[in-house]
Amino acid sequence: MEALAPLYAGALMKLAVGRDAMVRVKRARDMVDVCVDSGQAVYGVTTGFGRLKGEPIDSEDLRTLQRNLIISHCCGVGEPLPDGEVRAAQVLRLNGLVRGHSGVRPSLVRQLVRLFNAGFVPIVPRQGSVGASGDLAPLAHMAAAYMGHGKARIPTGRKGERKTMSARAAVKKIGEEPVTLEAKEGLALVNGTEVMKAVGVGAWLRATNISKAADAIASLSIEALLGSMRPFDPRLAELKGGAGHGRTASNVRACLEGSEVLESHLDCDRVQDPYSLRCVPQIHGAVKDALAHIEEVLAREVNSVTDNPVLFPDTKDVISAGMFHGQSLSMALDYLAIALSTLANVSERRTEQLVNPDLSRLPSFLTDKPGLNSGMMIAQVAAAALASENKVHAHPASVDTIPTSANQEDHVSMGMTAANKARTVCSNVEQVLAIEALCAAQGREFHGELRAGPGAAATRTCLRTRVPAMDRDRYLADDLDAARDLVASGTLVAAVEKVVGPLQG
Repeated sequence: MEALAPLYAGALMKLAVGRDAMVRVKRARDMVDVCVDSGQAVYGVTTGFGRLKGEPIDSEDLRTLQRNLIISHCCGVGEPLPDGEVRAAQVLRLNGLVRGHSGVRPSLVRQLVRLFNAGFVPIVPRQGSVGASGDLAPLAHMAAAYMGHGKARIPTGRKGERKTMSARAAVKKIGEEPVTLEAKEGLALVNGTEVMKAVGVGAWLRATNISKAADAIASLSIEALLGSMRPFDPRLAELKGGAGHGRTASNVRACLEGSEVLESHLDCDRVQDPYSLRCVPQIHGAVKDALAHIEEVLAREVNSVTDNPVLFPDTKDVISAGMFHGQSLSMALDYLAIALSTLANVSERRTEQLVNPDLSRLPSFLTDKPGLNSGMMIAQVAAAALASENKVHAHPASVDTIPTSANQEDHVSMGMTAANKARTVCSNVEQVLAIEALCAAQGREFHGELRAGPGAAATRTCLRTRVPAMDRDRYLADDLDAARDLVASGTLVAAVEKVVGPLQG
């Protein structure tokens, strides 16, 4: 999945299909041609779709059948997906087709590759999929754009910039003709989970960065709050037996190795730190364990065949099944939202520890002149608002279902809903962690004479490249945006890793 990461950052990647893959594609296509020529009843090839599966289609109407399938399914609504998610969906759909079980023509594969390599990005709405028979509406919008319907975006010539125009104009602008679909091909383009996978992989990549950033930022908070390193002893990780616990503790130890701040506190009268500091290995570690499981599910799914019916050229079998059902993705992406919500919860509690003078032993709301200045008072409120909003988004979509297609599709996964929720939670958690980083860095201003641990120092230094220390109240929204950008872009993690080595996700 890491190979997809550049797409989400806007890189203009190029695709090529190997010779063996094209041989597999042709063998499956030959099966479709035999079915058509023989008049055999095959779902979606020589019959209608869904509840209309029993309706035979005349051979002269097979091309019209595929066209009608695509344009009738373009019922997506809402804001468009980001370009990176659509580009990832384009790659994943091709990856499924070239497995050689879908029955598309080799010429169609080659044309889709050319469109992708030219930077052609269909406009695909975020909403309208129930996650079975796959992402029908979003994938229909993607396929329709290839055919010249709807809108698309293409490069302008300036680095990273794209212009939106009609799909037909965009296809012409890059020197292509609109795609014409033959038997089975429309069905092959819309029966799949590629859009929820694309959104899910993007969210998982962000979550991996978030998990590392959370450890680095927590390290800075521990210093600002004069916390203890004792809970991060590797022997405790061995006794607990959790891989995520061990990776978290290792990250924090690397970030705080040699900290004079913590050494100055060894003989104080505080017996134990609050849970939000003391239980970082257990809480952050549980998130890392969740991310490992989610990675396993996503890695399997991105290389799966999700078409229907599925063709087996070796045995000449055509099997109608439910490969398009997104239940495993829906459950995994619900888990992702739940795990990240937990990370935001504990981060917000550390922010409260920092701004509350009854807990922090620091000035009220981290300002020299409380009363005249409110300092970080409302920054903590914003973190609390986002952490609580996440609890709504963490309600599982995967336990919901609503029958569609006249009850032919009587159980659906709601996988796209789970993916969209996971993306939203990612954004919220990035901001909550950014607020903690702002408060932790400000807290360190009050005992800055002591040498910090290397990772904690790098976190603070990185933040100070965009956000100066606060000596009096100022317009904080810009600071929150800047800090969030440092977290979300991976800049903060990269700065920490430059001095302590790779952090464990």
